[in-house]
Amino acid sequence: MDKLVKPDLQELCICFNRGQKCSATFKLTNVMHTMSVAVSLTSTNSSLFSFSHPFSIIPPQSTSTYTLFLNQNNDSDDQPPLCSPLDTVIVRSSMLPIGKANQDHLRRLFSKPGPHIFKDAFLPISFVGPQVVESLILSPGAKSLEVAFLLSKALFWCDKGQLDSLLMCAAKSPDNSSFVSAMIDAGADVNYRDPETKQSAMTLSVESGNIDAVQALIQAGYELDCSVDLFLHDAAAMERLDLLEILCLGYPDLDLDLVDSKGRTALHMAAIQGNLSMIRFLVSSGSDPDVVDCRGWTPLHYATEEGHVQVVEYLLNHSISAKYTISRDGKTAYDIALEEGHSQLYNMLYLGDVLHSAARRGDIESIQACLAESGGVANVDLNSRDQNGWTPLHRAAFKGKIECVKMLVSHGAQLDIVDEIGYSPIHLAVEAGHMKIATYLLAHGAKSNLKSLKSVASDGKMDCFQNHPFLLNQYYQEKEIA
Repeated sequence: MDKLVKPDLQELCICFNRGQKCSATFKLTNVMHTMSVAVSLTSTNSSLFSFSHPFSIIPPQSTSTYTLFLNQNNDSDDQPPLCSPLDTVIVRSSMLPIGKANQDHLRRLFSKPGPHIFKDAFLPISFVGPQVVESLILSPGAKSLEVAFLLSKALFWCDKGQLDSLLMCAAKSPDNSSFVSAMIDAGADVNYRDPETKQSAMTLSVESGNIDAVQALIQAGYELDCSVDLFLHDAAAMERLDLLEILCLGYPDLDLDLVDSKGRTALHMAAIQGNLSMIRFLVSSGSDPDVVDCRGWTPLHYATEEGHVQVVEYLLNHSISAKYTISRDGKTAYDIALEEGHSQLYNMLYLGDVLHSAARRGDIESIQACLAESGGVANVDLNSRDQNGWTPLHRAAFKGKIECVKMLVSHGAQLDIVDEIGYSPIHLAVEAGHMKIATYLLAHGAKSNLKSLKSVASDGKMDCFQNHPFLLNQYYQEKEIA
């Protein structure tokens, strides 16, 4: 025989509650038929635990009840004393033929090791309940294997309502996505919302930037409520492109142009932040760059206000009307650029258009006014392109506006810049028969060995050169070199 008593449990679970006396109860049964048994209860951490009866006597084939207490110094002990490996209760026993003994006698009996002492059981002590789970979630080493072991035990003692609250707690953590999955696996409602704030675990996971938790919630079947779930706005405000991508993949039918209380879409938020990658993703996924908020502002208005040059350029190239949209307070994006002093945006938002229009009409005064309004040449791009790749010089050369050509060249316009099909201003001048302009451009350094001039001859337009020996000579010289 190696045991005199038998415990009714293999493990002691203490449900931890802050500010309350915490304990666990268990029973020991004397397996002897005719003899009483003396019992001694100790723990591997005597300073932390105490017993209702550390020494006792159990009559033959009888059962006694014992209580293990957690020693808490005061109400400030608000965290469970978790450890791994677990603390343990050691149950020792000894036969007691006389059936009687006082506490001092029993203490002396168990103080002397020997064959009369039986080690009947080792009972691990686990702390369980929602407050233990919360403590594990918030612990610095929350990802360790020891924590996972303690968590599995603690969760077993949590009811559904507690699991829902713990899921919310886990979702707040920026790193511990494993806890979110653990709460869901234990039975937490993935769609639970706080009755007052209407926040969900997904709301908190997005706000904390925990992409793994977000993915776990999507896979678990989280259902979007578009009246409150503006997760794309949150991701855009945090400049988290990875969150945007996960959300759009997880919810392929999600409306990218959902608006917040101010009428702003996620694209508005990304424009405010100036995150070009996010804006490219949203626009390519279907966001409307021309959408206006409650102020009548497009994303372009916001990008302009913040001075995000690359974003402004991208939005201009992918919007239809944003450039000309007038807000409720009567402002275009250009007006905002003027107010904020973002001179690097003047040309894109307004002056470039004016310059092209003036060059087409041959309006010298408008070109001069454009240069003056920009504060000088540095703030207006004389080489800005339209949808065909034409610059103002292309337009002026094609239209035969010699004075405009001279003004543009004198202020630094590039002579040999080519459009989308490889035509330079001199090509357009020759093709349109404006030989004075072609001669002027050549005299000021324009190259005649460009593909464009050769294509004029191959198109049967040599008559343009025949009456201009200088140009014809230049063409043949370059042809011989080629």
